[in-house]
Amino acid sequence: MNSAIQGKVALVTGASRGIGAATAKMLARNGASKVVLHYNGYKQGAEEVAADLKGIGCAAALVQANLGTDAGIRALITALPSIAPEVDILINNAGHLVKRAKLAEFTIETFDEVMNLNAKAVYFISQAVVPAMAKKKIGHIINLSSIAARNGGGPGATIYAASKAAVACMTKGMAKELAPLGIRVNAVSPGTVDNYFHEKYSTQQMLDSVVAMTPAGKLGSNEEIADCVEFLLSDKAAYIIGQTIEINGGMFMV
Repeated sequence: MNSAIQGKVALVTGASRGIGAATAKMLARNGASKVVLHYNGYKQGAEEVAADLKGIGCAAALVQANLGTDAGIRALITALPSIAPEVDILINNAGHLVKRAKLAEFTIETFDEVMNLNAKAVYFISQAVVPAMAKKKIGHIINLSSIAARNGGGPGATIYAASKAAVACMTKGMAKELAPLGIRVNAVSPGTVDNYFHEKYSTQQMLDSVVAMTPAGKLGSNEEIADCVEFLLSDKAAYIIGQTIEINGGMFMV
């Protein structure tokens, strides 16, 4: 059991499926006392994750908010004090491509939705939980970036890639500001993961092409990303600050 997680309260955004769900379960297995599960449209998935957590012995709370809108970001932040007034671990996982669209097809509304969901929400949810962390002089924030931030993304994913690059940049800036307060900020950057995201947005031909170009010869799994998050939360990673860890089976090498 990871002693840095044991007894802590965590908030995981986008926790109804995929990497968020796997990370929430990892936190519960490592003794988190409570995990707040944020979701948007997939309530059944969030309820199933909550049931799994309770089966492990971890308290779970659900909060719904559409983080693709300013109102949704504010709604989550407003709800937090009554659900979890002191968050020790924040996993900024919620994110989506929203749609694949080329430059000529993109709208201002879609641009704002993508940026809100993937970048603005990360910054302002972090802002909301930091005061309690700073008071305790300890806390962890893990942001989810993407390999798209490094390579510009696949077809029609330019703004998604840009939003994830913003996450990597914010991770560094937040880490510099918050490390003196005892708060460690890092990010993980998944490659192509075998989950709902790519079931929705990628064709089998696209996925086969990724596998063919990946030295590991396979797509990643939700659990492999959660394992890296677990390490970053541990005392063994105490001197890792402001980093974005690439997890892509060798598809992209820094």
